[in-house]
Amino acid sequence: MSHTAHIPSHRKPRRSASKLAVRAGVAGGVLSTLAMAGTASASPSTEPVAETTLEMPVLSLDLGTEVSNAVNTAAENTRVAAVEAAVTGELNAQEESARTGAAAEAKQAKEDAQKAAEQKAKQEADRKAEAERAGRSSGRSSLTNASASDDGSGATVKGGSSSGRSSATGSAAAIIDFAYAQVGKAYVMGATGPSAYDCSGLVQAAYRQAGISLDRTSQDQSLAGTSVSLSNLQPGDILYWGPKGSAYHVAIYVGGGKFVGAQNPSTGIVERPLSYDMPTGAVRVL
Repeated sequence: MSHTAHIPSHRKPRRSASKLAVRAGVAGGVLSTLAMAGTASASPSTEPVAETTLEMPVLSLDLGTEVSNAVNTAAENTRVAAVEAAVTGELNAQEESARTGAAAEAKQAKEDAQKAAEQKAKQEADRKAEAERAGRSSGRSSLTNASASDDGSGATVKGGSSSGRSSATGSAAAIIDFAYAQVGKAYVMGATGPSAYDCSGLVQAAYRQAGISLDRTSQDQSLAGTSVSLSNLQPGDILYWGPKGSAYHVAIYVGGGKFVGAQNPSTGIVERPLSYDMPTGAVRVL
């Protein structure tokens, strides 16, 4: 025989561990029974003992099927738990998104309401201020003659007394003449002429006649030149209302206790006495 030839194994096939354990237990029980029977037969007895044949039961357990079922059950439970967790997570995410969206909408609505309230309050304040100025003008109309000359018919002469417009010369005269030429034109916010102006647009255009370039806004114009007291005004001075540097209105002093300015959309460009609405301060650029 070749040394490489296959030699068949003579070992018996192994039995499963579970079957061996069961058979060993049964065999042990049978042997114990036989031992007890042998001991009993050793004692004197007058009756013959019949031979007894015992058969060992064989138990067969299919552990593979049980294990497979247990594994399948555990896998199914795990899958169900995973699905439930995914659904719960999605629901939580949707709920959180809904809460976030509702909070953002509420915040925006609150901001819009606050802006609307602030705008309404500002409009109301402007309306009251205009009404107060109109009331002061009506109540003090009798004081106009104290700061302007009269031509005998009760009409106010443009330029006021001899200490007003008539005394202005040079650059001041050019500025004042231009301002008077615009009286009666419309007031339009942001307008710079020639058919309409706002307050700072009129002042800027008037000073341009004298070759002087001013900043565009009333806030900047109230910072131009040097400050002068209201008791020492000269024709051509710039009058301002509100804090210096934050003025909300400007006009041109034309002498005789009067000024010319673009007042508001209702009145347009007009001439008014200082008593109509006393300015906060004045600056001199000339």
